[in-house]
Amino acid sequence: MSQRNYISRKTPSLPKVCAIDLFCGAGGLTRGLANAGIDVHLGIDCDPACEYPYTVNNHAEFLLRTIEKVDGETIFPYFTKGAYRLLAGCAPCQTFSSYFQKYTQKKSDDDKRWGLLLHFARLIKEIEPELVTMENVPGLVKHKVFQTFLNRLKRAKYKVSYEIVNCEDYGIPQHRSRLVLLASRLGNIELLTPTEFSAKKLTVREAIANLPRIDAGTGDPKDSLHQCSELSPLNLQRIRNSKPGGTWRDWPKKLVADCHKKQSGKTYPSVYGRMEWDKASPTITTQFFGFGNGRFGHPEQDRAISLREGAILQSFPRKYRFLPPGEPIQLKSIGRMIGNAVPVKLGEVIGKSILKHIEKYHSQR
Repeated sequence: MSQRNYISRKTPSLPKVCAIDLFCGAGGLTRGLANAGIDVHLGIDCDPACEYPYTVNNHAEFLLRTIEKVDGETIFPYFTKGAYRLLAGCAPCQTFSSYFQKYTQKKSDDDKRWGLLLHFARLIKEIEPELVTMENVPGLVKHKVFQTFLNRLKRAKYKVSYEIVNCEDYGIPQHRSRLVLLASRLGNIELLTPTEFSAKKLTVREAIANLPRIDAGTGDPKDSLHQCSELSPLNLQRIRNSKPGGTWRDWPKKLVADCHKKQSGKTYPSVYGRMEWDKASPTITTQFFGFGNGRFGHPEQDRAISLREGAILQSFPRKYRFLPPGEPIQLKSIGRMIGNAVPVKLGEVIGKSILKHIEKYHSQR
């Protein structure tokens, strides 16, 4: 393991917590944990595109490897001796998402990706960290693999709590429901409430209104990530006829897509829409950069939101870098990293909850 100046913003009075981030992606969870005061020494992911944003923004090691090929011996050297060990992660969750359930014919319990969660459980058994956290989609709780995961934690003497949270309640300017699990071998552990976290709800206006104006298919020369996708002449007409918070039903009939004219398409109003300035954004998906993929139109400019705007709505810092300087922007690749990320501020909530737990545990000793 090479020597790096790992991010650390610990409150000096608290014992040290050292973390490994499985399925780390571009570093949303790591950044949030670090902001809370937890040392994150290693991120593991199988997507090579994640290495640059993860390392350059977080100054932590990145291991390019599938979880199936990771074992305890790989991870042990990255934990600090004498520190509380935290194993964290968000296993890829498309299998259990509402989109997957609604728009595919597959049965998620038969999908091979659920096995990633069991590899997470395997690593917990091998390492026996004092602390565990997992973030995922709410639909996971309905499936037998989640119960299996819980049972393995409980058999290993962990106290476990989990809940489905609305990210908007924690100051993330986005309607996004997530499952958050915390587990500890020290005692009972709970997620901070929005009040305990001192959260203030934010709107789209508060998050992105002061970014430079850009046109469809262009970008900001001072920020390569503030770039948005092109619009066809037809979609340009459509967005000009779209109201903030409205749907394609507001358009003249000549602009309505044929698929939406059919009875089966009339139940999908949440595409080709604009966001509203004074509300939170819809869930930022991996396809948020496309106007036709959801309510991802800018509230007033005739374009889809930019990559930077999507990242900010995911609570990434405004200067978070996703690509080396000079490299061409790949909308799909960066959009996937941003949409798949754990919102940074949710990671901070998790981190502060863990530190409060540690502090409480020590005060009772």
